[in-house]
Amino acid sequence: MIVTGLLEPAVQARFAALRRAHYPADRNQVPAHISLFHQLPGSQLDAVKRRLKAVCGALPPPRADITGLKSLGQGVAARIVSPELVAVRDELAEGWAGLLIAQDRHGFAPHLTIQNKVTAAEARATLARLETGFTPIATRIVALALWRYLDGPWQPLGEIAFRGR
Repeated sequence: MIVTGLLEPAVQARFAALRRAHYPADRNQVPAHISLFHQLPGSQLDAVKRRLKAVCGALPPPRADITGLKSLGQGVAARIVSPELVAVRDELAEGWAGLLIAQDRHGFAPHLTIQNKVTAAEARATLARLETGFTPIATRIVALALWRYLDGPWQPLGEIAFRGR
């Protein structure tokens, strides 16, 4: 299973449109998202949902500032600054310590991938185009989404809203 963060609807829609415009169409099988956890065991679905509800349901939506864009080498991502989201992720990770793969045990740098799996030259050109006119965005993470990985596309397993959404 995969756990992602979802932005306020208008901001989420804006980045979904950017992703559709710049991500290779044959590889763009999932919506715009902020990956918090890349692989949790499907056998733990009920326990994962309970923990997400316990943590998210007690907290207001974390503030997230989209401060700029960054290169991924073969893609482009929006840089997200959100100490509150980092704290939520840290709390979740602490409770799932025995379930986490190496990638999820290491540091967390929130970002939203706009483009990936293209040549470095195409990524540099996209970054240059998108940086022109980019303005920072203040938003909130309104929910965490849980997904089942299906060897390409993802199956939605639910959204867990933060308190007050």
